[in-house]
Amino acid sequence: MARQPGLAQARRWFAEELRAIGHLRDERVIDAFATVPRERFAGPGPWRILHFIDGYWTTPDADPRRLYHNVLVALDEERRLNIGEPLLWARHFDRIAVKDGERVLQIGAGSGYYTAVLAELVGPNGRVEGIEIDASLAAIAKRNLTAWPAACIRQGDARAPIEGSWDLIVAFAGATAPHDWWLDALADGGRLLLPLTSASFSQRSGFMLRLDRRGDGFAARSTGWVGFYPCAGARSAEDEAALEAALGDPAGQQAVRSLRRDVHDKDEWCWLHRDRWCLSRHELH
Repeated sequence: MARQPGLAQARRWFAEELRAIGHLRDERVIDAFATVPRERFAGPGPWRILHFIDGYWTTPDADPRRLYHNVLVALDEERRLNIGEPLLWARHFDRIAVKDGERVLQIGAGSGYYTAVLAELVGPNGRVEGIEIDASLAAIAKRNLTAWPAACIRQGDARAPIEGSWDLIVAFAGATAPHDWWLDALADGGRLLLPLTSASFSQRSGFMLRLDRRGDGFAARSTGWVGFYPCAGARSAEDEAALEAALGDPAGQQAVRSLRRDVHDKDEWCWLHRDRWCLSRHELH
């Protein structure tokens, strides 16, 4: 019988597979996924794994090596709340270029797995602050993250502003609009990743919006279709209706180039036009 790889080897093979299928270029991202023990954040096994066609299934045993694949692991199956897809986040962390020493705000920390990955990326001189609305999950994440002093968790939702300036803000749950305080808190040169999703549009689907702050302006891009658990405190029926209508124009979504915060009438450049903000096809200059 072939000898099974040890956990450290399984993590490294997992990270190398992410490199290959995600075309990852940042060695630090690969090392972070090879370092963080996913089993610490998944709870005791056997685990429930979400397959996009077959639904949830149970691993044959509690061997932690079962977790080192590109799979979603259930945290609360009834709510379809999971530790998200590693490939999705590895690719976003690679492309967004999380740097050593940066300040990161994470909206929706879950059990803390990706908080730990981000803490590996920012290093001991950086800071990762995670917000988690579920009190029990926030408490679990705090315990899970004791080995990462750069990371901290607070219980709350996305509506309450947090003091400070952030180099990266990343939401791990789907919103219908960015909060003003997220945009205000983004440092010059900072980046924001925000899933904009509609609960009634193809089962929590939408797209990942990337914003890059340049002075008082925000360059904007769609980085592809996604599906996410809804973000408490960052959704409204009015915004969702407007987003759903806009999602019917995928070509316009791909043409988005900036986020506007000035008051203006809707024009031919607007893809998603709201009272306080607008995603526009006009390039930021």
